[in-house]
Amino acid sequence: MSMPSAELPVVVVGAGLAGLTVALHLAQSRPVIVLAKRQLEEAATAWAQGGIVGVLGSDDSIASHVRDTQEAGAGLVDQHTAEFIAQHSARAIEWLVARGVPFSPDPEGPLGLHLTREGGHTVRRIAHAADATGKAIHDVLLAEARQHPNITLRERWIAIDLITGRHLKKSDTTPDRCYGVYALDIDGQRVETLAASAVVLASGGVGKVYRYTTNPDTSTGDGIAMAWRAGCRIGNMEFVQFHPTCLYHPQERSFLITEALRGEGAILRLPDGTRFMKDHDERGELAPRDIVARAIDFEMKKHGLDHVWLDATHLDGDFLREHFPTIYARCLSLGIDITKQPIPVVPAAHYTCGGVVTDLHGRTDLPGLYAVGETTYTGLHGANRLASNSLLECVVLGRTCADDILARTADAQTKLPAWDESQVEDADEEVVISHNWDELRLVMWNYVGIVRTTRRLERALHRIKLLRSEIDDYYANFRVTRDLLELRNLVDCAELIVRSALARRESRGLHFSRDYPYTLPVSFPTVLSRKPKRKDAWLP
Repeated sequence: MSMPSAELPVVVVGAGLAGLTVALHLAQSRPVIVLAKRQLEEAATAWAQGGIVGVLGSDDSIASHVRDTQEAGAGLVDQHTAEFIAQHSARAIEWLVARGVPFSPDPEGPLGLHLTREGGHTVRRIAHAADATGKAIHDVLLAEARQHPNITLRERWIAIDLITGRHLKKSDTTPDRCYGVYALDIDGQRVETLAASAVVLASGGVGKVYRYTTNPDTSTGDGIAMAWRAGCRIGNMEFVQFHPTCLYHPQERSFLITEALRGEGAILRLPDGTRFMKDHDERGELAPRDIVARAIDFEMKKHGLDHVWLDATHLDGDFLREHFPTIYARCLSLGIDITKQPIPVVPAAHYTCGGVVTDLHGRTDLPGLYAVGETTYTGLHGANRLASNSLLECVVLGRTCADDILARTADAQTKLPAWDESQVEDADEEVVISHNWDELRLVMWNYVGIVRTTRRLERALHRIKLLRSEIDDYYANFRVTRDLLELRNLVDCAELIVRSALARRESRGLHFSRDYPYTLPVSFPTVLSRKPKRKDAWLP
């Protein structure tokens, strides 16, 4: 039995800004299913505090934005990609304004918006909604998606794997494509086969592979891992952006302590009160983010510390309460009065600059499969992301992705095989999952963090292979759960990060190696590919 693919829905994996942008553009003429593995409001977009780039002001230009993007990206930014996204930035802002996003106003500003400036930008070009831009954008788009008759939002559904030719037992000579996705209804504990005219991966980054991260629990690299297993190339996974100061507390390991606090005079100290940043950079606490993060990492490893202290107690208490009310309130709720006590902080994984290799329409190596947002490597971020370019990329390429899907007429689709659970049983030792999860994140933090060495990377790779063996055995014998699927994806992404880091024999941007501390005069992206007919083989 076959049916026209035009009657099939587009399945979007992920309900953040990238996924919702694609869905809303497609829904004018196509049915769309959006999968969210937790609550719809829990996407990483809602955690974005800063803003979104728009080349709008009379003092700004496309060329200026491109130069700033290239400077931040340390020589690995694709110029064509940067130009394309900058050229479409104003249109992206206008689209969001038309949706009703409540950006902070300025009657004298372009489009009536207040533009701010962030690190790495030479002019004010960041449209924002106070200090909670991501949530403001996400709330508006999610509300629109909920109302749209062509969009079906499936909350607490997680994608398991992409359905490709191997599931249909296609011959090696038949061109492969993506036919749909297997997805688990987490509450109903059933797996459904979702046939699709196209699948869009918009599941975010892989911050949860590290022990400390600013990312939500959704950031387990699902899209990257699924695309890799389906045969797609993966690029620049060694470039993971770390934020220098994340609150260290057993009840709160994802809360950022803004850099503005250091800008107002807060000091980083060791447990004995020693100030250490001047030993690493003459600018002290006001050094660039990557330098501060490396300095903290160095001191933690040198002294065997779990964290360092960010001390603002010498600043006026009323000033702190007035200018940093969110930080003050959150810390106070955990028993830390920042006017009287230093704040325990650690660097934390913040953004994945690499991912699934795509073009400017979101197309991957596998026909029928698209990817958008932090899941991807487009060449925009290079070796380090420029602030607020991430939300812009989601909106611009979300539109072009939808346009490409709408322009294509897919072939007729054969009925897809159901998920086979005949050889598995319910798990009886789920402690294995939690133990392997903790071990993987600790290995990545200790050996594949901010400062790397070849020996540490090789140790990490050895342990990852052992963990993979245990996880694959568990996956083969027990029914799938969300925790198991996320762990499986994390171990795939961990290996991609380590292999990429081993392949880069220099220090550049977010990748710093003590064995290769210098930056080469010319460098290229790191792209990993599977060798044909050899499972888990690699091509650097």
